[in-house]
Amino acid sequence: MRVLVTGSGGFVGTHLVALLEARGHEVVRADHRGGDDVLALDVRDPLAVRGAVELAQPEAIAHLAAQAFVPASLEDPAATFDVNATGTLHLLDAARALAADTGIAPRVLVVGSADVYGVQPPDAFPLRETAPLAPRSPYAASKVAAEALAIAFARSFGVDAVATRAFNHIGPGQDERFAVAAFAAQIARVAACGDPRVLVGNLESIRDFLDVRDVCEAYALLLEGAGAAGEVYNVASGSGIAMREVLRRLIDLARVGVEVREDPARMRPADVPVSIGDAAKLRAATGWTPRIPLTAALRAVYDDARTRAAASAR
Repeated sequence: MRVLVTGSGGFVGTHLVALLEARGHEVVRADHRGGDDVLALDVRDPLAVRGAVELAQPEAIAHLAAQAFVPASLEDPAATFDVNATGTLHLLDAARALAADTGIAPRVLVVGSADVYGVQPPDAFPLRETAPLAPRSPYAASKVAAEALAIAFARSFGVDAVATRAFNHIGPGQDERFAVAAFAAQIARVAACGDPRVLVGNLESIRDFLDVRDVCEAYALLLEGAGAAGEVYNVASGSGIAMREVLRRLIDLARVGVEVREDPARMRPADVPVSIGDAAKLRAATGWTPRIPLTAALRAVYDDARTRAAASAR
């Protein structure tokens, strides 16, 4: 297939492009920076989005372009909603227009977040797609709106759109603003230069972690036509782990002594205490199941952080 990937230069986009190409697909990359063989695309501009879709004429679209950092959404809710929700509207409308004008009706994957679930009662876990949505941040609210638009365009216009609610995923290349990448980067710097301090936020939160490569495999299966238009699918492992244990495992991998300090700046007022998902619906639709153990995922994150730390030290 010919697949248009928005946000192709980001953390998940980089991994998804590599996987799609390995599966034999032709990938048209687009992100806000542009560059060699990359379309410059601001999803807030409806004409630019429509032009990119008309130019690419894709059989599938992976919509990854987003403002994905929760604290940034607290600082600028309007900008987050503009990119995440209104940008998704522009993309879905461009896909609708492409089908009307050319007969090419792309499968559109709208990538969402488990943050839409917010705080749930203890007996609700692992969460199914039928759980009530309770967003606690402008970021989560923007993702609720984006997936609602995907469903609406599927039902109203026949756009072949599916949405996902991805739980936490980690891997090489993730921004250090995110907790596991921040842990790994700080521990790698301890190993490289000896300063033992590792600054942390809330270590009691429990999260459902996946390797980004497993997440991208789920996305690829949906892009290739598995799953039904207008449906939403959790991408999750079904198991939770406390952030304190994740930090301990990274320290064990590094085999260095560290001094862990709580940093008030890393505490999030809208933090969700527990987030664990049930991916039975996705598994039934696609056959997908995560294959990479958390220990292997953490090893890949730490090895990447160690390489970066060594390069910075030179």
